[in-house]
Amino acid sequence: MRDQEQFEQLKRWRLILGQAANDKLTGMGNGRQLLDEEQTLMDEALAAIYDDTTDDVSNNNGRNSARSAGLGSSSPKLSKWLGDVRSFFPSDIVSVIQSDAIERKGLTQLFFEPETLSQVKPDIRMVATLLSLKGRIPEKTKDTARILVREVVDEIIARLAHEIRRAVTGALNRRKHSPLPSISGLDWKTTIRRNLKHYDPERQLLIPDKFYFFERAKCSKEWTVILDIDQSGSMADSVIYASIIGSIFASLPSLDTHVVAFDTEVADLSEQCANDPVDMLFGIQLGGGTDINKSVQYCEPFIHDPKKSLFILISDLYEGGNQSALIRRMENMRQSGVSVICLLALSDGGVPSYDAELAKRFSSLGIPCFGCTPDRLPELIAGALQGQDLLALAGAITNAGRKSI
Repeated sequence: MRDQEQFEQLKRWRLILGQAANDKLTGMGNGRQLLDEEQTLMDEALAAIYDDTTDDVSNNNGRNSARSAGLGSSSPKLSKWLGDVRSFFPSDIVSVIQSDAIERKGLTQLFFEPETLSQVKPDIRMVATLLSLKGRIPEKTKDTARILVREVVDEIIARLAHEIRRAVTGALNRRKHSPLPSISGLDWKTTIRRNLKHYDPERQLLIPDKFYFFERAKCSKEWTVILDIDQSGSMADSVIYASIIGSIFASLPSLDTHVVAFDTEVADLSEQCANDPVDMLFGIQLGGGTDINKSVQYCEPFIHDPKKSLFILISDLYEGGNQSALIRRMENMRQSGVSVICLLALSDGGVPSYDAELAKRFSSLGIPCFGCTPDRLPELIAGALQGQDLLALAGAITNAGRKSI
């Protein structure tokens, strides 16, 4: 039994270390072949990305002297590799391997053939790569690319829309009570607290004498929400999440939603956001310089009632424009009563590199600067609309995120 456990460990190390360690590990296994046929195929799929290999898998009758190398440029070869990867690994690992294929091997041809692109597992990193390459994608592949992007958009909306809508309507509903009964608007906390005197200890039941209901949110544009999105290349995941979340905001009648993307120029995506988030994403141009001040100046006219306006800047704060003017604009906005938040990242990962000095300056003005995952955004939006202390709210969300890691 002990020998079999050691042999299984050698197999795992062989897959981790690759062909370079084969002879030594085989010797440790008393000359027994470490990998079966399926594991050999798995090894070759990994070698194509993680080994220093050539571009041709046809050398030596289909075997390279290394580990069965590269993918080359042929679409059939890529299609087979994608099929192998999806067969051997779970979906989260597939996403990592695909991303590494692009970053380590420059395999942008993954997106240039419909039959190849159709086998890619869609995820947010793939969408980010597609958007960065959109000007180079051939016409024959564009429809397949849109299908892939739409699949990711629909998945994110399904994951986030319900919680965001509930957070927004809940925050706006809970400002005052209504005499009109509604089970969905029942204020449980107030109802229980004010009816404690009617508790029956014998039956262990609370028998309410009066129920309290929240007022329904108005259908008019009660609050203005502005998403000002830095579309520099380092913010790719944040751009995609923020744009899709903007489309969810735009679907809520109680919000007057504006979505703006910027580099050195400003693009107003509010109309596309309200119609089709896929069209909106294809209107984004990832990369380029950064002029945050210009974008904030563009957004200022959207603010009509500061005390009912929420301004969310999504940026790593590397300002290429007028930093002094930017600080003044943000300070004036905050002092006028606008709820102002700076998200250094809106992504599933951590906070990327950012300008710590500018973030510190904003924080001193009462503007929280922090990274936020999309799943924590409903809590953030609800707190902002309810008038909670934004710095304290940001601290609570950040600490909760650290504990979950």
